Formats: sequence, C-alpha cells, structure tokens
Amino acid sequence: MALIDTFPNPNKKRDYEIEITCPEFTSLCPKTGQPDFATIRITYTPNAKCIELKSLKIYLQSYRDIGSFHEDVTNKIMDDFIKSCMPKKAIIVGDFNLRGGIKTVVKVEYKKPKKN
Repeated sequence: MALIDTFPNPNKKRDYEIEITCPEFTSLCPKTGQPDFATIRITYTPNAKCIELKSLKIYLQSYRDIGSFHEDVTNKIMDDFIKSCMPKKAIIVGDFNLRGGIKTVVKVEYKKPKKN
C-alpha cells in the first residue's frame, strides 16, 4: 500500500476545511472479483499537516487490485488518512456506483479527541 505524503499546514492560525474529490476510485469486489467504481470525497480540517495530492492519488490507485467490501475500504482509507496527517476532523464518503440494482454510500467521520 502506498503512503500518503504530507506537508506543513501553512495556515495554523485558523481552522479551515479542505475538500478533495476523487471521481475515479476503483477496487475489487471480494466475492466476484469484479471492479467496483466510486467517487471518494474527503473533507478535513488540517492540524499540523496537509495531505499532498499526488501521493493521495497514488495511494487511492493502489486499491485497484485489492478485494475489499465498500464499508471496509472506506474505513481503511480513513485509518490511513488519520495516520498520515492527524487532522482535527475528517469526513470520508465512499459513493459507490450502482451495481446489481443497489447503490452504496459509506460515510466515515473522525474528530480528534480533546485533551483533558
């Protein structure tokens, strides 16, 4: 699995959101081996680091040959995203194309725990 590179947040003085849309995501159905197509939407509030987009693209392309259910792949993307940049908050939506008359949208949310 490719790593997601980061760079220092250039505007740490205020919170702001970054929205990223990846309309060409592909993974494999673990049952049939057929491709699953999706749009992955990432919205996050950076903390100390921001995601470098080329490495994110390569990371997402690495799923093309991996069999994974929609729910699992969306949560795995969130886990790797959190490890890479430790955002203040993030939402990742896997909007999977219609298949067999059923459409799946998986939404995963993360909010950095507050320190006591």
